[in-house]
Parts: sequence; structure tokens; C-alpha cells
Amino acid sequence: MKIIIYTDGAARGNPGPGGYGVVLISGKHRKELSEGYRYTTNNRMELLAVIKGLEELKFNNSDVVVYSDSKYVVDTVEKGWLLSWEKKSFKKKKNPDLWKRFLTVYRKHNIKLKWIKGHANIPENEQCDFLAVEASKKNNLLIDEAYENTDNDNTLF
Repeated sequence: MKIIIYTDGAARGNPGPGGYGVVLISGKHRKELSEGYRYTTNNRMELLAVIKGLEELKFNNSDVVVYSDSKYVVDTVEKGWLLSWEKKSFKKKKNPDLWKRFLTVYRKHNIKLKWIKGHANIPENEQCDFLAVEASKKNNLLIDEAYENTDNDNTLF
């Protein structure tokens, strides 16, 4: 059975408090996930949303379609840039910790990433956006340790 995953990430300020939202759908089953972080970027949350959705899958070799409004995530994978980045050990690329984590789970399944326009009244995408924004507003936000503890220049990407 095909699994559909909708994802979204948000940051209030970039960097700033952020969150991700995920909606997983398989047949009649539906699951929502979200979490917030005290200091992160929008792109990190977009990518983490995809990772978290894929990490929820119980069986390897699942057929999955991931819908994301992030060109950063979708284009990096679907245009083949990611494998080139990996061959170069992610030299001078942002978010290598998350991309490595993504590749680990990506290789366990049959995945197609599809870009969708954000804020286009797609109910599941709107729900992911809501989950991500609300998660970023929680009181007990997690620490995005890989981001906060690296010597990065805190640019938008």
C-alpha cells in the first residue's frame, strides 16, 4: 500500500524558533507529528519534517510519496544534487547532519518527492503548516544541537 506524507517546516525569524509538521496517510490510517525547536532555520525544519515522517515508517521498502512545499528539499533530491553533495562529503553545504540522516532513511524505501505550492488550500499541507507554526510557539522547545553547536554563520540556508 502506498504511503502519502505531507510535510512542512517553519521558523519565526530565520534563524529563530522553528517547528515541523507532518501528516502521514496510509489507507484509512492517518498520523500527525510536530515538534518545536528554540533556534533553527526554516530549511532545517523543512528537511527534518521529511526525515521524521520517513522515520515513522514501520516496514522497509515502502512505496512513499512525500509532498513538500520546500524547493530546497525536493529539488536537492529529485534533481540529483544530493548524491553529488554526498560524494564531496557535503563540503561547503548547509545542514550536512540532516542530509546524512535523510539519506539513511531514504535508502530504506522507494520514495518520490513532489513539490506542491504552499498556502494553496491543500488541506494536508495547510495542516502541516499549522502544526509547524504552533510547535514553534511552545514553551518547552527542543534544542537543535547540531545547528546551535556548530560554527555556522547563521545565514538563511
